[in-house]
Amino acid sequence: MDTKGDLKAFLAAEFQEHEDVARATAKAVEAPFRELVALCATAISNGHKLVFFGNGGSAADAQHLAAEMCCRFSQDRAPLPGLALTTDSSALTAIGNDYGFEHVFARQISALGQPGDVALGISTSGTSANVLRGLEAARETGMATVGLGGGDGGKLGTAADLLIIVPSPTTARIQEMHITLGHLLCAALETELGLV
Repeated sequence: MDTKGDLKAFLAAEFQEHEDVARATAKAVEAPFRELVALCATAISNGHKLVFFGNGGSAADAQHLAAEMCCRFSQDRAPLPGLALTTDSSALTAIGNDYGFEHVFARQISALGQPGDVALGISTSGTSANVLRGLEAARETGMATVGLGGGDGGKLGTAADLLIIVPSPTTARIQEMHITLGHLLCAALETELGLV
């Protein structure tokens, strides 16, 4: 549909695509989302943490979700151990400069990750070298690995044990679903852990 100059039609088309992707995602991720909640609830119950990382909009999602864990999501409750590897500009720039940008998450995971933690790598394309290396480092560390992607998943399937894939080729729609799924994870964990 050509929506040039017609903002009403543009808005309707964008929301329709969003709704279509949301419905398709709800069906596609039902089983892996259940696994994700159980995995994260078990990790937290056993004294471990959730580690989020990604690039660009996915970096913002990583920070957003770690903050929801440490602060609160819907109600006052005990803090949950969430960490974003995208916030320490000194570590990111030092590792990027000394080792290369593809190592910015892997080095931090090797330093901070513990067996039993959960690594959640976010990549809309599933081909971000630093996210893939971060997941590989997490696996070597003994962490559970989760890939949040879109489309065909890219290379996340080789790096992550659990995949949450949004069935869309459109980056914006994938990002919208990632933050929605992240919010649902927060809410589900609050309930599963008896915090609200």
